Amino acid sequence: MFRSISGRFSARNKSAVAAATVLLGASGAVMAVTAPASAAPNSAQTIAKKMVPAGQYQCFSKIVEHESGWNPTATNASSGAYGLVQALPASKMASAGSDWKTNPATQIEWGLDYMNDRYGSPCGAWQFWQTNHWY
Repeated sequence: MFRSISGRFSARNKSAVAAATVLLGASGAVMAVTAPASAAPNSAQTIAKKMVPAGQYQCFSKIVEHESGWNPTATNASSGAYGLVQALPASKMASAGSDWKTNPATQIEWGLDYMNDRYGSPCGAWQFWQTNHWY
């Protein structure tokens, strides 16, 4: 019988432990440890680091952290905004690919294009976000 200690943390605290999961056996012994999500070779952050220009990554990351906590399936219950960049309506992301609901790379591509088109860059979007708390 296994139990995960990740269930003991609130959503906010789960991001603080970087999505590490430790499974404990019935005796309390550590049975398995998974690496933090940010370290995974296909994590959304790793993908974004490859897609977003280096000088713009920090700004892009700050927006995504505030909007979705790097959760590609994050959904705003009141507005329906969805994904890493909280697109509204969510279906806008289909312009970047039919796999927009599940593929972080598609969401990143759409979000990067949106930030570039509307604000000139992710840092332009972050500057707007800091003033308005939305972008």
